[in-house]
Amino acid sequence: MSSIQVKHGAVGRPVSRVDGVVKTTGKATFTAEYQLDHLAHASLVPAHIPRGSVLAIDDSSARRLPGVLAVITRENAPKMRPAEIFGATETEPAADASSIQHLATDEIYYYGQPVAVVVAETREQAEYAATLVRVEYAPAEAKTSFAAARGTAVMPADVLGEPAEVRKGDAERALAAAAHRVDHVYRTPPMNHNAIELHATIAEWSADGQHLTVYDATQYVAGTHHMFAKKFGLDLENVRVIASFVGGGFGGKGTAWPHVTLAAAAAKIVRRPVKLVLSREQVYYTVGGRTPTEQRVALGATSAGRLTALIHTGITETSRHNEFPEMFTFPARHLYASDNIWLQQKVVYLDVVPNTFMRAPGECPGTFALESAIDELAHEIAMDPIALRMQNEPDRDPSTGALFSMRSLREAYRVGAEKFGWTRRRAAPRTTRDGRYLLGRGVATAYYPTHQFPSAARVEIRADGSVIGQSSAHEMGMGTATAQAQNLADQLGVPLERVRFEYGDSRLPEAPVAGGSNSTVSVGASVIAACDAVKRKIHNQIVEDGRSPLFGTRFEEVLFHDGGIYRRDDPARGETFTAILQRFGKAMFDARGDAARDEAHSRYSIGSYGAQFSEVRVDEETGEVRVTRFLGVFDCGRIINPKTASSQFRGGIVMGIGMALTEETLFDVRLGRIVNPSLAEYHVPVNLDVPNIEVHFLDVPDPQTPMGARGLGEIGITGTAASIANAVFNATGRRIRELPITLDKLLE
Repeated sequence: MSSIQVKHGAVGRPVSRVDGVVKTTGKATFTAEYQLDHLAHASLVPAHIPRGSVLAIDDSSARRLPGVLAVITRENAPKMRPAEIFGATETEPAADASSIQHLATDEIYYYGQPVAVVVAETREQAEYAATLVRVEYAPAEAKTSFAAARGTAVMPADVLGEPAEVRKGDAERALAAAAHRVDHVYRTPPMNHNAIELHATIAEWSADGQHLTVYDATQYVAGTHHMFAKKFGLDLENVRVIASFVGGGFGGKGTAWPHVTLAAAAAKIVRRPVKLVLSREQVYYTVGGRTPTEQRVALGATSAGRLTALIHTGITETSRHNEFPEMFTFPARHLYASDNIWLQQKVVYLDVVPNTFMRAPGECPGTFALESAIDELAHEIAMDPIALRMQNEPDRDPSTGALFSMRSLREAYRVGAEKFGWTRRRAAPRTTRDGRYLLGRGVATAYYPTHQFPSAARVEIRADGSVIGQSSAHEMGMGTATAQAQNLADQLGVPLERVRFEYGDSRLPEAPVAGGSNSTVSVGASVIAACDAVKRKIHNQIVEDGRSPLFGTRFEEVLFHDGGIYRRDDPARGETFTAILQRFGKAMFDARGDAARDEAHSRYSIGSYGAQFSEVRVDEETGEVRVTRFLGVFDCGRIINPKTASSQFRGGIVMGIGMALTEETLFDVRLGRIVNPSLAEYHVPVNLDVPNIEVHFLDVPDPQTPMGARGLGEIGITGTAASIANAVFNATGRRIRELPITLDKLLE
């Protein structure tokens, strides 16, 4: 359980991260750094075929090595029961990444699937021993090629709870009749998460085998907690999951991958605590990433730029043993007004590692295609691309007809255009240069929906005047601990330096997965509920106490500030929490708060928006692209902490630069394996790839959300790749519709 002491600040102020000091001084303990007595180490043995079955495993050479404690296969693995996969149920948290029962089956479903676990005294011994395990297979025909399988694509039953197809009017007919139209296919490659912290799990069983403690690098403590109870047939209270600090996730740690369960299985076999840390290569082979997409976007418009047809259809892949269609049509459901809309998603099922969430899943590749097409239409009409977007701003949600809770995209574009100097852009491609370098500017819309999931929190007001908030929320670097401490301080009217927020432990009230940009809003709502409950408890304690200056007041007649409760009509008349607790001989007041999904989400279209501006410099001789300037202006409701928010926006934009220019998971369809599973060959942006990134936010509270806030952790990556691709077109006259934008595509 992490516990961070806050220094200073309040909601809306740029408070420094409360975990900054412990991280920069090396005092923060990440999963792989926990030290347990008699700790053993485990390593996975991966399958080297994409489909088939295991005929035999020869582990004799591995077992003879010094230090090896066990080799665990289907023959000697402990019994593990099926658990619900992520998203399969709404009744309780679920985190399993797929339906595969690892080490309970001889079937091979993807290259890299764990078929055995080696446990040894040291990590080096375990890793070497794992290379000596020999596996005999019966290969079966595998379906691994996205391109070859596209003819088998089918529409899923739904796309994360929404229909896979949306139709309004007759879009194809309207497209054919349009004065201006564009109709192209856009492609994005598979991509992988590369969090600084490798995936790691430490598992320890009690001597009687009835209690399990797990330290895990997870974005979903509650889901992992429930999964372990199901897998091993334990009472929920006998399982504890701890994730004090998580060194980045981006969605890759939102579900429990096979190593998480297998670490606990190994600990059960050797009767010692076991640590299992994936290598970078193993992360690629066993942790799913972003699926490739093939998207058709067709737009029809009048000569004045009014959209008469909007078509966005296409295909993604998913595995046979999970169900995650990348929802690339979601931005088109909400961004532009048109009387004729056709949106459709299909999937192909392949024998590959299960794909999963990766920062702004769906919206990220979807905005690349849609916003590139909008830019193409603007060029076709000879219209400014910002003016075209503003021409088609809807009054209501285009797909549902719901009112927007608040939408200030016009203002974001106005502010962004002024700050970026958009009017100085030359619309004609290849007309701005600096010697051998072609210069270009591009723009695109950013979009991400606002989610609020059920959450719970607990608050304690102690006799010394300090406040503790608790939730099993997560701190992966996004600033959860800081934002919620600020929230607590404002709700209870106490100095921020007297507040502590505890998180990352399943013994605390359940919080949702740290994904979908929901944490601040979801956890914040439960913190507000807990604060309201504890305030009412305090008031109930003193309202009938004749010694209190608040005797006989109604709850509506009091305020909470300066570490106490005071009369609304006379703010100086009241008493401190410390005085009340001392008078009644209590150590604390405490209360729990639960917050469900707010009903506003069923009545309004609630999302975050942004305008992404980029400037690029393209070497005419080599095709090298450099992003020289970037500006993002965001409409995300109230900004709880401008400092941590700016960091989140910049991080998303940096990932978007990687998406645009460098990132691509290369896949050998013959063997069904990834061929660049390392940071040496999978190219993420480095310092020299990243320009000065200016971030601006409108900071206008949304009346339909807790604290007026909306999600912002993922929106930064949306629209970024399209903005850069549009700038490349403006610089070179070459339209790149398949990412990444590499030299060869510009020199063809």
